[in-house]
Formats: sequence, C-alpha cells, structure tokens
Amino acid sequence: MNNQEVKLRSERAFNGRIFDVDVDNVLLPDGSRSVRECVRHPGGAAVLFIKDGKVALVGQFRYLYGVSTLEIPAGRLEKGEDPACAALRELEEETGYRAENCRHLIDLYPTPGYTDEIIHIYSVDGENAKFVGERPDEGEFLNVTFVPLDDLINDVHRGKINDAKTVCAVLMYESIKRADI
Repeated sequence: MNNQEVKLRSERAFNGRIFDVDVDNVLLPDGSRSVRECVRHPGGAAVLFIKDGKVALVGQFRYLYGVSTLEIPAGRLEKGEDPACAALRELEEETGYRAENCRHLIDLYPTPGYTDEIIHIYSVDGENAKFVGERPDEGEFLNVTFVPLDDLINDVHRGKINDAKTVCAVLMYESIKRADI
C-alpha cells in the first residue's frame, strides 16, 4: 500500500533564529486531507570524541527540561556547511580539541513526527587531536568532562544519559566495536 502524503499547500507560520515553522495541508493516502505542523531546521552535527579511552561530554543547562545534561559536542549546521566539517568545528568550539578527520556513524532523525531536522553523528579518535582552546558560542555556558567509555556505555544502558544523539552515538559506536572484534 502506498502510504505517501502529498503536500497541497504550505504557509510559513513562524520565522525564527534557529528554526522556522510551516503549516502544511496534505492529501492522505485514503484521499482525505490533514494538516502538518512542520518545524524546519537546518540540521546539526555531533561528534563522539574519544581520547585515551575517555569520551568528551559537554554539560549544559537545558532550559526546556529544567536540568543540566551531559551530551556529546554538537551544533547546528550553517547554510551549505558539510556535516563532517561542522562536527569537527563543534568539537573544537566546545572542547578545544582540533582534529583533522572523523568517521560517520549515523544520520539521526530525532523527532520525525514534526521536524525535518537530521543530526549527522560522527566519531573522532583523539589520538592525533591537538588541544587549541575552547571557543563556545556567545551565550553558551559549557562544562567539558571526560568520562571513561565503559562507564558511559553503562550509563546509557542504565538510562542515566537521556540526550538522544548521545545515546545513539554511544550505542552505534559500541555496536561497531563489537563487530570489529
């Protein structure tokens, strides 16, 4: 059965600094019509950075949840920016480590019910990375910490890490490492 929806009309409801919102009228597979509220986001890039068996995590307060979280370094893509370059840029800005290359792990659809955001997730082996100093964005207050990889894997399995991109990156990395054994 074809379950594809067809956009009939789209209206911009909100223009924002980080995302926009469209209200789309769509034709459903059964011929009926519906409305989709669409958060339009340029996407992001994230990086699982491992140095000396430890993973760089960024602690920051997340206003909407009212808690501080531990997350892998990540940020929004600039218009036309290559996701791998963005991941390396975010790594340097948020942790102070400069790396030359990264390995693609997965492209994540964080909330496919209402946004077109894609988070491109990479890993970086910190063996050849150089510390050059952090450069967080204006208004960004971060605490960088390094957690042993095995401890982080255990924390993910125990549900102590709630950030979707971090959970996904850790589980993908763990899966790849198991397959390489």
